[in-house]
Amino acid sequence: MEVRPGYKQTEVGVIPEKWEVKRLGDLFEVTSSKRVFKSEWKTQGVPFYRARELAVLGETGFVENELFIDRDMYEDFKMRYGVPAAGDMLVTGVGTLGKTYVVAGDHEFYFKDGNIIWFKVGSILSSEFLRQLYLTPLLIKQIGTGAAGTTVGTYTITAAKKTVIPLPPLPEQRMIAAALSDVDALLSGLDRLIAKKRDLKQAAMQQLLTGQTRLPGFSGEWEVKSLFDLAEGKKELFNDGDWIEAEFLSESGIRLIQTGNIGEGRFEDKQSRKYISAESFKKLRCKELQVGDILICRLAEPAGRACILPNIGEERMITAVDVTIFRPPTSVADRRFLSNVFNTRQWFEGVGERCGGSTRTRISRGQLGKMEIMLPTLPEQTAIAAVLSDMDAELAALEARRDKTRDLKQAMMQELLTGRTRLV
Repeated sequence: MEVRPGYKQTEVGVIPEKWEVKRLGDLFEVTSSKRVFKSEWKTQGVPFYRARELAVLGETGFVENELFIDRDMYEDFKMRYGVPAAGDMLVTGVGTLGKTYVVAGDHEFYFKDGNIIWFKVGSILSSEFLRQLYLTPLLIKQIGTGAAGTTVGTYTITAAKKTVIPLPPLPEQRMIAAALSDVDALLSGLDRLIAKKRDLKQAAMQQLLTGQTRLPGFSGEWEVKSLFDLAEGKKELFNDGDWIEAEFLSESGIRLIQTGNIGEGRFEDKQSRKYISAESFKKLRCKELQVGDILICRLAEPAGRACILPNIGEERMITAVDVTIFRPPTSVADRRFLSNVFNTRQWFEGVGERCGGSTRTRISRGQLGKMEIMLPTLPEQTAIAAVLSDMDAELAALEARRDKTRDLKQAMMQELLTGRTRLV
C-alpha cells in the first residue's frame, strides 16, 4: 500500500510523519484507587463512584449518586495517596468498558478500585484528546480484546498501560480536541432541547387527551368507548397478525412487520428487515396490512404501545401474531388521535392491569378490545391530533438534526484523529 508524502505506516495505521505511536503506560501513571470496603460505604459525605455511575457522569456530566465515603477517609486518602485531580481521566474497566470521564477542577469524589482505571495524564497529553480517542474503533478494538489477552469483559490496568495510540504534538492535540468538543457541545445542546420538547409533548398529551384542557371552539361531554365499540364488532377491523415461524422467512418477498418495529407512537425501522415468500403468504393465508393501520403490540416493553403504519416503500406487508391490527372507521375516529391515546401513562397502566401470563407481560386481544377510552367528537379529535402532530414534526426535525450532527462528528473523528485532515 502506497503511503502519501508526509505520512508513515505504523501499527495504528497511516499517520503524519511528525506524529508518534505510544503506549499509555509510557506517557503517564496508570493506576486505580485504594480499596474501600462495602461496609465503609455511607449515605452521605464525599461521593463514591462505581463504573455505572462513572459511565453516566462521563456521558451527561451529572449523576445522581447514592454512595459516599466519610470526609475523614477522603482527606486521609488525599494526603497519603492522592485523589483524582483536574485533567486526570478515569476509564471504566468493568460493565460497559472504556467509558471515560475527564475530571473537572472542583470535583471532589473517590471511586471503586478494580472497576475504574485512573490515568494521571500530566502535561504531555491532552485529556480531551485522549477522551476522543477512546471513542474510535482503534481503541474500542483494543479494549474489546483486552489489549493484551486479558479476561473478556474486563479492561485492566495492565491492558490500559499497553493500549497504543497515535500521538500528535501537544498543540495539535489541543486543536483537535477543541474542534471535536465544539461538536460535542452542540450535540449536548440538541439532546437537552429534544428532552425539553418531549416533556412539553407529554404535558400537552396529558392535558388534551383527557379533556383537562380544551382547544378553542370545542365543548360538550366526551363519550366512553371500548376498542371493540370502535371496531363496530367487525373482526376485520380488530384482528391479530399471523404466526410466522422461522422456516417461512426469506430474504425478500412480503415484508414482516415485527413487534420491535412498533415504538411508542412511532414506527421504528432500524432493526434488520424480515420477509416471507409469496408462496408462504398464500399457504399461511396471512392478513395483509394497509398503510394507516394502527398496530398495537401486545407484548411488554411496554405492552400496549402502538403506532400508525406509515408508507415505508413496501408493496405488501404482514405482521406478527402478538400485534393487533386496528382499523377504526375514519368516520368515527381520527387514528392519529387514537395513536396518541395509546401511548399515554393512563393507557399503559390500564393495559398493565389486564396483562396475563406467567410474567404478566402480555395482553390478549380480547382484553385489549375491552379497554375503554374517552372520545370527543371527530372534529375535536382531529384538532387535538393536529396540535400533537405539529409537536411530533418539530421533534422529528430536531432528532434528524442531531443524527446528522452525530454523523458529522464521526466523520470528523475519522479525519482528525488519524491525521488525514490537519488543523495545523
